[in-house]
Amino acid sequence: MSNRERLEKVFRDVFDDEEIVIFDKMTAADIEKWDSLTHVQLIVAVEREFAVRLKTAEIIGFKNVGDLLHILEEKVVN
Repeated sequence: MSNRERLEKVFRDVFDDEEIVIFDKMTAADIEKWDSLTHVQLIVAVEREFAVRLKTAEIIGFKNVGDLLHILEEKVVN
């Protein structure tokens, strides 16, 4: 399973929506349930799934799903 597929599964689990298909330019505005609480839940779930620890600066720095995926790909080997 690719990092993108793994990340998409995390999104589907966190937002309880099997229809979610992530794309690089996706932001919180694209998912109705994506608020500050689910953002924290998403970060925790991503860290757990990918066995990484995201720095606060990294979390603040990503503007969209593509940025998050790029950070993960730097930290994780498939």
